[in-house]
Amino acid sequence: MQAEQISIFLENKAGRLSEVTEILSDNGVNIRALALADTTDFGVLRLIVDDNAKAEEVLKNAGFTVRKTNVVAVEVKDQPGGLHNILRTLHKAQINVEYMYAFVRQSGNNAVMIFRFDQPDEAVKILSENGEAIIKGDMLYSM
Repeated sequence: MQAEQISIFLENKAGRLSEVTEILSDNGVNIRALALADTTDFGVLRLIVDDNAKAEEVLKNAGFTVRKTNVVAVEVKDQPGGLHNILRTLHKAQINVEYMYAFVRQSGNNAVMIFRFDQPDEAVKILSENGEAIIKGDMLYSM
């Protein structure tokens, strides 16, 4: 029940992010969600795209360092406390959230959050047992 995300390591300088988006655009890869974390010297661009294999191939061919990571997409009730309920459940199970970011949907009543957990299989099990909707990768990529 996990989804695949690609991470691209970038020098923190003007134009590097644009190079990535140009390569993906020119190759027909659609970005579905992204998060960018940076330090003084480099950044990590995390992407959910509609074609991971193509994105990885074209970015590596352009000289970028690319890594695939499994993440978990969780449907979150779009109301006060929606995210808190999920985080409280994970806290009780002592599952750490390493990072998370939002996934924007074009329609729907719920938000979608992308999580990286220290125990992803256990997180999926606990969340599913607690009635949280986990979104499969193939469904996520086409949203």
